[in-house]
Amino acid sequence: MTTPLTRRALLRTAAAGAVLGFPLPLRAQPKTVKIGVITPVTGAMAEVGQYCRIAAQMAADEVNAGGGIKSMGGARLELLLGDSETKMEVARSEADRVIGAGAQLLTGAFHSAHVAAISSLAQQKRVPYIIDISGADAPTANVARSVREGTQKVQYVYRIFPSGLIFAKNDIRYMTEMFKEANVSPRRLVLMYSNDAFGKPQADHFINVHKATNPAFEIVDSIPYPETANDLSTEVTRARVAKPDIIAPVTRPATAIILLEELARQRVDVMGIISPGAPGLYESRQIEQLKQNIEYVMDNVPWPNFRDPQVQRLAQEFLKRSNGKAFDTSGYTYEAIKVIADVLERAHSTDPDTLVDAIKKTNYSSPLMVANGPIRFDEGGDNPNAGTAMIQILNQKPRVVWPKAVAEERFVFPRPKR
Repeated sequence: MTTPLTRRALLRTAAAGAVLGFPLPLRAQPKTVKIGVITPVTGAMAEVGQYCRIAAQMAADEVNAGGGIKSMGGARLELLLGDSETKMEVARSEADRVIGAGAQLLTGAFHSAHVAAISSLAQQKRVPYIIDISGADAPTANVARSVREGTQKVQYVYRIFPSGLIFAKNDIRYMTEMFKEANVSPRRLVLMYSNDAFGKPQADHFINVHKATNPAFEIVDSIPYPETANDLSTEVTRARVAKPDIIAPVTRPATAIILLEELARQRVDVMGIISPGAPGLYESRQIEQLKQNIEYVMDNVPWPNFRDPQVQRLAQEFLKRSNGKAFDTSGYTYEAIKVIADVLERAHSTDPDTLVDAIKKTNYSSPLMVANGPIRFDEGGDNPNAGTAMIQILNQKPRVVWPKAVAEERFVFPRPKR
């Protein structure tokens, strides 16, 4: 006959378990894994940085709500937030600060020069750095070269974002396909670019891929301008004189406004404005200020696949947290946190070299962004499956228009005459 288990007997059993070393429920709280997230939440790039921070927190909340890192006893993700103030030296000092506060991995920065500064620090301090957003080749390429040459033993810097070469290849391919689809034949293109750590390499890749693929249009001029330019009238006059069918700008958010307003002021008559990839042609501030001057502009950028139900769900959550801002390239910051969680789950550890071994074996099979396959890392630390989509501002909203498989709307080209 079974004796009923009284409250006193239950307490005696629990006490005995504690003496014998068995874990007791609700006693030990799981430890945390600290992740440094550096973004520009003040300064010229404050808008994009703020939304990247929101996306990072969304991902961390989702991981923690799902039980944390199960292979590490339910360890929770804790974000150590830093503000680069859109200044390279501050980006590095903020990264150093969060590392000093216990960050075991890093992500963020957005600006390519800032990413490069953090990359050298992460490599020096042996803190794995998963770059969420940066198109310039330098951060991963420089570290990979030092490892190949034997000056450093381990590569701690990896990137899930497309490289400049991927941007250029996709842009020329998409333009060729869309021109064929629209049954039009633009012949003359003027490339205009911010002459900085992002714009110059991006422009160089575009020129080199153009030479290699020999599309039906030619580059009739390539016009650089300073990242901090406050007047582009001279550059736009030069572009207008070249009589282009296409203006292809690689621009920062602040100069995007100056450039498009000047193109409108000088009445530069083109079939379309199509960027090889730039962060300044879809943000809400640019759209609100430029109004019809940005309508029909296209931009070849990394973008969420809004035909995916998972993305639609996250987009609704992002709208709530961002006070109505649409989910866009900040999806890569969300993915960086999810990839970090995946790495931790497989590493069972926060030891830097153990984490690197797990990073190298990454095969993250459910990307949110338009991609060519799972997130992986090649020998140089880049994600060869990273992709882009051509978006277009239609009715004052950025919409995916190419490739067809992920398009939300049909593209408009040539743009209507005013």
